[in-house]
Amino acid sequence: MERALLIIDMHEFLVEGLWQGAETARRIGGIADRARRRGVPVLVLHQVDDDPGGLFAPERQGRGVSPLIGVRGGDRVVPKWATDSFYRTGLAEVLRDLGADTLVVTGAATDYCVDATVRSAASHGFDVDLVADGHAPMSVGDPEAGLTPEQVVAHHNAVLSRAIHPGGKVRLVKAAELFPREG
Repeated sequence: MERALLIIDMHEFLVEGLWQGAETARRIGGIADRARRRGVPVLVLHQVDDDPGGLFAPERQGRGVSPLIGVRGGDRVVPKWATDSFYRTGLAEVLRDLGADTLVVTGAATDYCVDATVRSAASHGFDVDLVADGHAPMSVGDPEAGLTPEQVVAHHNAVLSRAIHPGGKVRLVKAAELFPREG
């Protein structure tokens, strides 16, 4: 099993609005540090908007990657334009070139980009280790569905890990289980 770590949309301004945002970002940053020490590729998926007035326009304040995660030398930043991190990004090819067959998925938001990317990864034939405590929705949860943030996470963890995907398998893992120190 060759892994790659995907960190999805951990923009500064999104982390501020996420449920347990700073805590989730620090947890993902710890996973990334352990992955780097083990030689696991770290890919930072970063939503962009070509519209200068758009929500994800790069020149808008807070659109960088949260310093709680940070981007280090050797990390790959992959711009994306849709909730699905594979859509027109060349991500599948990059991952195959790296020899990755299993993706460790973290980030924001649980019910948007994390969900879409996990489903797409499986459809592209990758196995997915979804970090059960490494993704978060916005702090309001899903008010239209009457779900708290905790319920959004629990729902997506359950659905994504039980769904029948046409390619890879999805399993839930805890952050603490990933990339343990050797020796």
